[in-house]
Amino acid sequence: MRIPIGELLMQQGVLTAEQCQAVLDRQAASHRPFGEIAEELFHVDGKAVERAWASQYAKITRWVDPLTETVDPMVQDLVTRRQAWQFRLLPMGYDGSELMVCTTQDGLIRAMNFAVRQLPVTCYFVLTAPETLAAALMRIYPMDGMTPELITGEAPTWVRKAG
Repeated sequence: MRIPIGELLMQQGVLTAEQCQAVLDRQAASHRPFGEIAEELFHVDGKAVERAWASQYAKITRWVDPLTETVDPMVQDLVTRRQAWQFRLLPMGYDGSELMVCTTQDGLIRAMNFAVRQLPVTCYFVLTAPETLAAALMRIYPMDGMTPELITGEAPTWVRKAG
């Protein structure tokens, strides 16, 4: 079930119910995106709108396990190892004429921005848990110095022990 962006922004404490209604009123007249109007009227941070959108997308898209699903070796060359790690994305294969790309909910905006600008095909995104994406990237795009902690956000063991 899709939760409206306004409701998600209210849940985050970014907008009040009255502000949300003001945005909806303006949107009805202008047909502009909710987030754009919220940014303009109430100086809502664009990152908050992106987080709300990613949360909304996460509820409607498919979640996969790239460690158990087939990853087509023919699409691996669409991104370099560095790009896969930097933009937290894993091309998985074609579904008709579209490329299915796996990322995390937190990495969705960054991965989409990269794909739109750099990949020569239309993409759609599926999501996975950060630790699962990290394990898949380690297997498919191994690279010196790249660790699961770069994706999961957890401090490496040697940092936790030293602190």
